[in-house]
Amino acid sequence: MAKVAIIGAGVGGLASAIRFANAGHQVTVFEANSHPGGKINTLSLGEFRWDMGPSVLTAPQYIKDLYKLCGKDFAEFEYNKLDTTFNYFFNDHTRFSLPANQEKMLDVFEQELGEDREVVRKYLKKAGENYNHIAPLFIEKSLHRFKHLINAKLFKALARLPKYRLNSTMNEENLSTFKNEKTIQLFNRYATYNGSSPFKSPAMLNMIQHLELNDGIFLPKNGMVQIPLCLYDLAKDQGAVFRFNERVLSIETQNNKVRAIKTDQRTEVFDVVVSNMDVSYTYDRLLSNEIPKPKKTLNQELSSSTIVFYWGINGTFPELDVHNMFFASNYKDEFRHIFESKTLNNDPSIYLHITSKMKKEDAPEGKENWFVMINTPNIENQDWEKLIQQCKEDSLKKLSKLLNRDIKSLIEEEFVIDPVYLEKTYSAAKGSIYGNASNNKYAAFYRHPNFSKKIAGLYFTGVTVHPGGGIPLALNSAKIAFECYEEDVKKA
Repeated sequence: MAKVAIIGAGVGGLASAIRFANAGHQVTVFEANSHPGGKINTLSLGEFRWDMGPSVLTAPQYIKDLYKLCGKDFAEFEYNKLDTTFNYFFNDHTRFSLPANQEKMLDVFEQELGEDREVVRKYLKKAGENYNHIAPLFIEKSLHRFKHLINAKLFKALARLPKYRLNSTMNEENLSTFKNEKTIQLFNRYATYNGSSPFKSPAMLNMIQHLELNDGIFLPKNGMVQIPLCLYDLAKDQGAVFRFNERVLSIETQNNKVRAIKTDQRTEVFDVVVSNMDVSYTYDRLLSNEIPKPKKTLNQELSSSTIVFYWGINGTFPELDVHNMFFASNYKDEFRHIFESKTLNNDPSIYLHITSKMKKEDAPEGKENWFVMINTPNIENQDWEKLIQQCKEDSLKKLSKLLNRDIKSLIEEEFVIDPVYLEKTYSAAKGSIYGNASNNKYAAFYRHPNFSKKIAGLYFTGVTVHPGGGIPLALNSAKIAFECYEEDVKKA
C-alpha cells in the first residue's frame, strides 16, 4: 500500500483519489480552496445561484465508470438529456434551435441553412467514427508509453488516416464540406472547447462535436456542481482524506524520486504525488529548479482564457434555452484578436448559459441566472480592468440588439471572473483554461504525459496534460495516470 498525495481537488484530482483509494492506497487530497471541484464551483448572490466553470456535460459514461469501480449504483447520479443542444443567434437576426434528435437536427440544417441533409449526416457519422477509433488510443490511453498503443485498435485507427485530414485545419474541412457560412461557423466553434482557433487547429478535431451532436448534452439535476460533489463523496467513501484550505508549496524529491510535500501547514512524507495543478505551475512553483523542465512542452502556445459575467436578470426570455450562442460576424477576426493581437474585438461571440431554464430554483420566479462567457486572450500585460469594461459594454450592446430588450437595466446581481482571477484562484498559467492550445497538427503530442520521466512517483492529471481539456478528458487523465502508476509498480 502506497501513501499517495493528490494536489488539487479538481475533477482529475477527485477521479485520481477514487482510483487510488479504491485500490487500497492511503490517499490524502490537498486543496488550497475551501471546496472540491476546482473551477467547477457554485456561486450564490441574493436569490440567484450559478454553476461556475464548465457548463456542458457530455460522455456521462466516464462518470458511470467510477461508480461501477466503487460498486455504486449510477442511478444515484441524477441527470437529464437536453432536448435542444444549443440556440444559435447571428448578427443579421437569423436564429434557430438545434434539436438533440438527429433527424430533427438535419431538418434544421436543411431548412434553415440550406445544407444537404445527407452531407451533414455523413459529416456527423465520420466525426463519430473518428472519435470511436481514436478515443481508445489517444484519449483513454497514454500517448507516451509505446505498449499502450500497440494493439489491433492502433492499426484500425491508422487505416483511417486519410479521413483525419491531418494537413487541413478545422475551418478548411468545414469550408470544403458546407455551403452556408453560418454552418461553417457553427462547426468551427468546437475549437473553443479546448481553447483553440479553428483556423489553426487540425481538421481531426472536428470529431469534438461528436459527443455533443451525436450523443447529446446532459445537465445534472443539481447543476454542474453535482459532478465534483458526487465524486468527492465517492472518494471519501473509498477512504480518501481531504485537507481543504491547505496550499501545497513544494514537492520534495530525493535521488530523483518523490519524497514528501510541503504545505503552508506541514511537511509530510509520501510515496506518490499526483499533481492536478496546471502543469506549468507544478514545474515553476512546486518542483526544484534543479529538476529539468520539458521546455518544448511548456513553451507551446497557451489556450485562450475567458471573461464570464454572472448576471441575475430581472426578466424571462422564452427565446433562450439552457445553452445559447451569439456569433460574431467576423469569426476569423475574433480569433486573430485572441491569439495574435492578444486583445478583444468589438463584436465578441457570446456563450449564454441559463440553468434556471431547467433548474427553476436557481432564480426567483420571473427571473433568470445568466452565465455570459466571452473567449479572451491569456495574460500578456493587458489592462484587464479596461478590457472587462469594454467587453461588458460590447456584450450588452450585442445582446440587447439581438434580444430586443435593454439587458443592462435588468441586471440585479453581478459577479465577474477574468484571466487574472483564474490565474490567482486556480493557478492557471497566464489565465489559460486548458494549458496548451491545439493550434498545430502536432499539439496533441506536445501535451505533457501523465507521469514524470525524471521523477519516480510523480504523476499528472487534469486539463493541462494528456489527453486535454474538458470533463471527459480530465476523467480519462486520472485513469491513465493510475494505470501508469500500476505499470511502474510492476516494473520496480
